[in-house]
Amino acid sequence: MALSRNFVALALMLIAIVSRFLPHLPNFTPVLAVSLFGGVYLSNRWLALTLPLGIMLISDLFIGYHSLMPVIYGFFVVFALVGIYLKNRVSVGSLAITGLAGSVSFFVITNFFVWLTSGMYSLDCAGLVECYVAAIPFFQYGLFGDAVYISSLFGAYYLLERTGLVPASQAA
Repeated sequence: MALSRNFVALALMLIAIVSRFLPHLPNFTPVLAVSLFGGVYLSNRWLALTLPLGIMLISDLFIGYHSLMPVIYGFFVVFALVGIYLKNRVSVGSLAITGLAGSVSFFVITNFFVWLTSGMYSLDCAGLVECYVAAIPFFQYGLFGDAVYISSLFGAYYLLERTGLVPASQAA
């Protein structure tokens, strides 16, 4: 008996979301992967766009709210849109390039706003460079986390399609 594509996609995403609450390396989170995956596999676009917001709101309720929430939340919505665009173009190569671009973009955008708004760095070129250099250790964890979660979500879903548990021909 084949399972609903939406049910399987949501179940895989919930598993990834739970991992956000387990002990993990800094920035080693599933949210970018879930945003991309939801954009590709959820048939309801509004659900695909709002799911990352829900993940972040719920987890930030426990982790704590911060001033960069609009930037980070907006980024994940944009990345869900990237997933919607990628829907009919999914391949190992497109996922690798998209994941790398997402990791780099997240690093560049969020650290720019840290530099601009935190008051921790001087608002000049030297301060901007200092901010990015200080963030490099977090970037490596984010890059690794995005690679692991994108591979895991898309790989698990692909295997479920290949085994017939999820119909491959049905539109998501």
